[in-house]
Amino acid sequence: MLEEIIKALKVQDHFVSGEQLSKSLGIIRAALWKKIKTLREKGFRIDAVTAKGYRITKSPEFSIEELNTLVTGSVWKEIFFFEDIDSTNTTAMELAEKGFTHGFVVLADSQSKGKGRRGRTWFSPSKSSIYMSVILNPGIEPKDATLLTLIAAISCAEAIRNTTGLDIKIKWPNDITLNGKKLGGILTEIKSDTEKITFAVIGIGINVNIAPEKFPADISAIATSISEHTGATHSRTLIIAEILKKIERWYNAMANNERQAIICEWKKLTSTLGKRVIIDSNKESIIGVAEDIDNNGALILKLDSGSTAKINAGDLTELR
Repeated sequence: MLEEIIKALKVQDHFVSGEQLSKSLGIIRAALWKKIKTLREKGFRIDAVTAKGYRITKSPEFSIEELNTLVTGSVWKEIFFFEDIDSTNTTAMELAEKGFTHGFVVLADSQSKGKGRRGRTWFSPSKSSIYMSVILNPGIEPKDATLLTLIAAISCAEAIRNTTGLDIKIKWPNDITLNGKKLGGILTEIKSDTEKITFAVIGIGINVNIAPEKFPADISAIATSISEHTGATHSRTLIIAEILKKIERWYNAMANNERQAIICEWKKLTSTLGKRVIIDSNKESIIGVAEDIDNNGALILKLDSGSTAKINAGDLTELR
C-alpha cells in the first residue's frame, strides 16, 4: 500500500486529491491519512493542502518502499531487505540453495560480517552505504564466471556516473575506484556442475555517505566515498535502482551473445590498461604492463622479459 501511494504521488508533478487517492487504493480517507503519516515517519516530506491534496516534495536518503517502485524490467522478481545482516552474500547463497536462483536481490542497511575478496572483511556501517547481492542463473560455463564480475563492475560504474556525475573507474579485477581510491568492490560466488553455473551470487559494496574520518585506520588511506568528493548526501535508493537497471541491461547483452560489447565497455571504464602493475596471488607476485583483457576477463600482462602472461585472479596494485 505504501508503495502504491509513493508511485501515485511521484508519477504526478502536482497535487493528487485525497479523494482520488482513496478511490484508487480502495481505502477510506482516514486510512489514507494513517498511511501518509507512516510515510512521513519514514522520512518522506509530503505536502498536504486543503482542496488540492497531497504531493511528495522530498524522499529520504533510502527507502525500500520507494526502491520497489523504481525497480522495473523483466529480471528482478523480489528484493529481500534487512536492517542488519551478517553478509548479503551469505544470505543470498542460502536463498539460492532453497530455490531462489534467479532475479532476486538481498539488500542490507548494515552488515556484521561483510565479505570481501580472499577472506577479507568489508567495512559496513549502518545507514551510509550499499550492501547488496544479486542472484542470477546465467546458464553459462564456470570458466565464463568472470563475465558476471565485469557486468557488475560496468553497471556500478555507469550507475554512479549517471547519478552523481563523478568520473568512476574500474580497476581489474573487481574494484570500483574514484581518484585512485577504492569506492566499492564486487565479490562473485558461484555454484556449478561440470557444464554450467547453477546459480551465481554477485555481491556489491559501495561507499556512499561515509565521512573520511569514519573509515578504520587500516583502510583510511585507500578508501573513499561518494559524499567525500561531492560534499553532499546522496540517495542510496536512486543509486541502487540505477545499478539494478544497468545489471539487467548488461545481463541481457550477455544472454544475447554480445560479449564483445561487454568487453569494449569495460575497457572504456577501466583505469588498469596501459599501467605498470604488480599482481599478488597466493603463489607469487608478477610485475608487468597491463595490456588487455581476453574475452573471459583474464588480464593480459606484458612482462619485462617481453613475454606475456594471462592472469585470472589476484590483487592488483598500479605502480607509479
